[in-house]
Amino acid sequence: MEIELLHQPDSAIARVVLDKNQEFVAEAGCMIAMSGYINASTTLRQGKGGGILGGLKRLVGGESLFLSVFRSPVAGGEIFLAPKFIGDILVYQMNGQELVVQATSYLASESGVDIDLGFQGFKSLFSGESIFWLTISGYGSVLLNSFGGIYEVPVEDEYIVDTGHIVAFEKSLNFDITKPPRSSWIGAFIGGEGLVCRFKGQGKVYCQTHNPGAFGRQVGSQLPPR
Repeated sequence: MEIELLHQPDSAIARVVLDKNQEFVAEAGCMIAMSGYINASTTLRQGKGGGILGGLKRLVGGESLFLSVFRSPVAGGEIFLAPKFIGDILVYQMNGQELVVQATSYLASESGVDIDLGFQGFKSLFSGESIFWLTISGYGSVLLNSFGGIYEVPVEDEYIVDTGHIVAFEKSLNFDITKPPRSSWIGAFIGGEGLVCRFKGQGKVYCQTHNPGAFGRQVGSQLPPR
């Protein structure tokens, strides 16, 4: 399989070239073009994180109930995939480790990758983000998308990220939701800073340059009432 990222970072598109009989799984509705002979089907997916229960769990987490599965009968079949938000795409390689992904940041993956709904505790509820995140495991490539640019932060001890700017983080990291440093709880909310995620340990955090929630509130306030 070959994965090529085009038009980065603001309007990224993924071009995926499949080997013979190779499968690629993606969020329903993200395919924009493909070779005419590729077989495409919609499924709840079997295995870990699959079936009806897996589909319902993904729905709770903010993902689509269904997944699209693409299979090429010959080598060289290509698919073009694009996220719903304008932004970047990251290819992350799974080698048996676990990755925690913001619900709306999963785009696609190889068939050997498992997608499950992870409960990150009630601390996520107070962050203003989803209480549920996706837990990615298994083997193969995963495509993650961001709102705006996406960048990697290697954490060696401790690092702080605004909750609305988190795309994903490696499960080797521990985290707590708290107020920004040197701010009171009241000042954090009145000043519009909100809450931050304090990561500890060793691992990688992937961040996006824009906050979808803040963007939505800004745009929504300018729209005429229905």
